Amino acid sequence: MEELRDEKVDLEIVSTDLVYEGAVWDVRSDTVRYGDGEMTRQYVEHPGAAAVVAIDDEERVVLIQQYRHPIKERDWEIPAGLLDVAGEPPMETAKRELTEEADLAADRWQHLVSMHTTPGGNDEVVHLFLARGLRAVETDFEREHEESDMRLERVPLADVIDGVLAGRLRNGILATGALAAAEVLRREASAR
Repeated sequence: MEELRDEKVDLEIVSTDLVYEGAVWDVRSDTVRYGDGEMTRQYVEHPGAAAVVAIDDEERVVLIQQYRHPIKERDWEIPAGLLDVAGEPPMETAKRELTEEADLAADRWQHLVSMHTTPGGNDEVVHLFLARGLRAVETDFEREHEESDMRLERVPLADVIDGVLAGRLRNGILATGALAAAEVLRREASAR
């Protein structure tokens, strides 16, 4: 078997309609030719996002907890934000979000993974980065709405992994980022 990878499908879009225009994302309905026929699918059109697994020198992950209305919970997350600044590369978005949400900057950055969050329902791609060499920075960013009462904690990476595997931490971006970061750290340790 050749290298395992997702593959693009070249298909003809028969029609595309904007069903709903939202403040952050839209809903589209596309009719496409696929196989021997046509099918119509609705999906959320999303600008994408960047997220950061920020790990300090004690292998603690910077987590934020904030209210998320669709699930009616305050879930634990990693700093993240929309790719909503025209022309801004995903890593720059991650750097900006780390500063805005955690008042931190990092000296070392590396790309971890890029993932489709819900490919059956939206076209969102989240780019996850690992940040190390953390340092506090001053910011004048004003947190409002869900961010106004955001909680910030540094949690040992092993505890985050335990929480993900036990089902106590269910945020998909947090889970993917923490597991990917743990594997990067494991590979670095075994290479020494």
